[in-house]
Amino acid sequence: MRVNTFAEALEEFASYLTGEKNAAPGTLKAYLTDLRQFASFIEKNLGPTAHPNEVDHLLVRRFLGWLNGQRQQRSSMARKLVSLRVFYRYLLREGIVDRNPVDTIKAPRQPKRLPQYISYPDLLRLLEIPVHTPLGLRDRAILETLYASGVRVGELVNLDLDDLDLKGGHLRVMGKGRRERLAPLGAAARAALEEYLRSARPLLERKGRRPERALFLNYRGGRLSSRGIRERLEHYVRKASLSAGICPHTLRHCFATHMLERGADLRAVQELLGHARLSSTQVYTHVNPHRLREVYDLAHPRAGKALTEEET
Repeated sequence: MRVNTFAEALEEFASYLTGEKNAAPGTLKAYLTDLRQFASFIEKNLGPTAHPNEVDHLLVRRFLGWLNGQRQQRSSMARKLVSLRVFYRYLLREGIVDRNPVDTIKAPRQPKRLPQYISYPDLLRLLEIPVHTPLGLRDRAILETLYASGVRVGELVNLDLDDLDLKGGHLRVMGKGRRERLAPLGAAARAALEEYLRSARPLLERKGRRPERALFLNYRGGRLSSRGIRERLEHYVRKASLSAGICPHTLRHCFATHMLERGADLRAVQELLGHARLSSTQVYTHVNPHRLREVYDLAHPRAGKALTEEET
């Protein structure tokens, strides 16, 4: 493959992601945003005709230094480094470059941050806020579904009516990497969805100009957006007098944390969340010390009684 400039290499990589890898729109956007920023940095330092092979590890380090000077978060810098690493591995495989200048560079050390979640009593208070109106019934169904299934908000807004199986009690979800999975629904979520489909969705659907297959509709009868869900949740968080910063992803954190606190198997939670790696799920094992003590007392054979003379 003949490539003359960094910009041409980037176009080839974009075609590869869409054509061969069938990358999700969000993944494609993230890669290209990071790489275009690097391309702009390269153009300023090496000129518009620079070839990807002209980039060395020192220039990549200068790029990271520049990002640090722009007060970029370490997590953002680490993500950009991953994008560059994947990009150059593709170029190396295609014979466009003869080395990967990113492979020897370590990502900035990340501070350990636990996922934010709220207690079960606070969550119940939040779920009880939506009122008995078409939009309120829709919102209650959304909140119950997010908490019951642990799906991402992007996965939720992409759901169609055909993806819901109320009788079987599950959703068919297309997750990251185009991996399909079944997400279970509990009794509370199924009841909220049934009421929404029966009493609210037909009223919202009539406001649309054409039939819409989306499971969740906005007030105009079209597909509800991720931004719309975030705005509605912020409204209910304020009404429930909960701490600021709670977002739709917080309900996913609650789903995982509450299940693990009640004894769910880590591998099972990994499958339910749609994580490719177990390490992604392990961040949810931040149970409190009291719960750890309970598990220890129940599980350890010599934790709950004094030793007898025979045992000593």
